[in-house]
Amino acid sequence: MRVYYFAGLKDISGTAEEQIEKNLGTVEELLQWLHRKYPVLQDKSYMVAVNEQYASMDTCLQAEDVIALIPPVSGG
Repeated sequence: MRVYYFAGLKDISGTAEEQIEKNLGTVEELLQWLHRKYPVLQDKSYMVAVNEQYASMDTCLQAEDVIALIPPVSGG
């Protein structure tokens, strides 16, 4: 699966995107894995989208999925 990081999350991960070859069954399992890899992500607020649709923690993942981590947007 391919994970895309936006805004400040890109700075935390050090990359805009990465390919993950692990077999992670749900969004929750993916986030647990990412929090171990990038511990500071645990303290950040962001939404998760899978294949351009916002996802819940129990959303099932497939190897070909595209995941986006999207922080809150503000502006005026």
